[in-house]
Amino acid sequence: MFPEAVTENLHTLGPMFAAVWIVLIVSVLLRPQRFLNSMLLLFALLVTVVFAAGFFGHDTGARILLAGFLLAMLALFLVPALLITNGIQMIRRESLSPAHLLSLLLGLFVGVGEIATVAYVLGIRGAFPVDGGDRWVILVAATVFYFSFLVLSFVLYTVFIQILPHRMRFDYVIIHGSGLAGGERLTKLLSDRVDRAIAIYQKCRRKPIIIPSGGQGADEALSEAAAMKAYLLEHGVPEAHILPEDRSATTRENLLFSKRIIDAREGGKRTALVSSNYHIYRCLRLAREIGLKCTGVGAHVALYYWPSALIREFIAVFSTRRFLIWSLIGYLIFISPILYAMLR
Repeated sequence: MFPEAVTENLHTLGPMFAAVWIVLIVSVLLRPQRFLNSMLLLFALLVTVVFAAGFFGHDTGARILLAGFLLAMLALFLVPALLITNGIQMIRRESLSPAHLLSLLLGLFVGVGEIATVAYVLGIRGAFPVDGGDRWVILVAATVFYFSFLVLSFVLYTVFIQILPHRMRFDYVIIHGSGLAGGERLTKLLSDRVDRAIAIYQKCRRKPIIIPSGGQGADEALSEAAAMKAYLLEHGVPEAHILPEDRSATTRENLLFSKRIIDAREGGKRTALVSSNYHIYRCLRLAREIGLKCTGVGAHVALYYWPSALIREFIAVFSTRRFLIWSLIGYLIFISPILYAMLR
């Protein structure tokens, strides 16, 4: 399965194991919005599995390596499986719309690509006739798996930053708005965000100022900030500790206008931004762009809603110029051996 000389020397990777985790932790603490952290996280998990396998002898170590490989492959195949399942759930529970079809269509695309790739590699070529040679098949396979890798790393890192410990010492807590039910009531999604902010408020020894952020939509009777303020008052937060921001219409404006409120006040500037857990990563990226130093704290989201929302977040991040450029550079590096072979 694996050469004995390999499994017996895996424990020598100790320095690499320590170095990768140190670099990852430092990078996350300094710039949690950096997408490179997601790649470092996957690499750190890989090194951890390989390093741990070196302590169990050849047979057990080989089984651990095989299990790690199979788990990685399963994770890649879970990407389309979760997307397809979630797409069906969203259509059943919400409505048939392009946004809700996104998860289903993306899952079908990735799933068919991965299944076709594995079938071809295993020699089941009759079911997947190929015109143009094996290199084109390999190119398509590499593209599909590269995309799956990006999605998987994004998902894992989004979860990872939610479990990072942080001190409950904040001067301000920004709550991101998300629309109102019936134009005047908090949706479950938004009330979960406000509840998370209240929990932070209660845990802070020195009570922070809460900034509910969100303007009034064309179909809303009041601003999201006003609705959140009423909810905060109902749940025991004093009015003196609430500073609504009621002009914003986008996530960027939520942060920008809230930052102006904070900058105009004296005292500490330690800030927590609260949004749904799938939304935190993009919030941190936008916060860095406008110069707002903050800690992201995710609120609970219904499990059926999370994957589809996360995919929308991934696309929103992916479509930004910087992320798109670096992703394309990474893709070209990844497939460069294939391109070189095709052009020879």
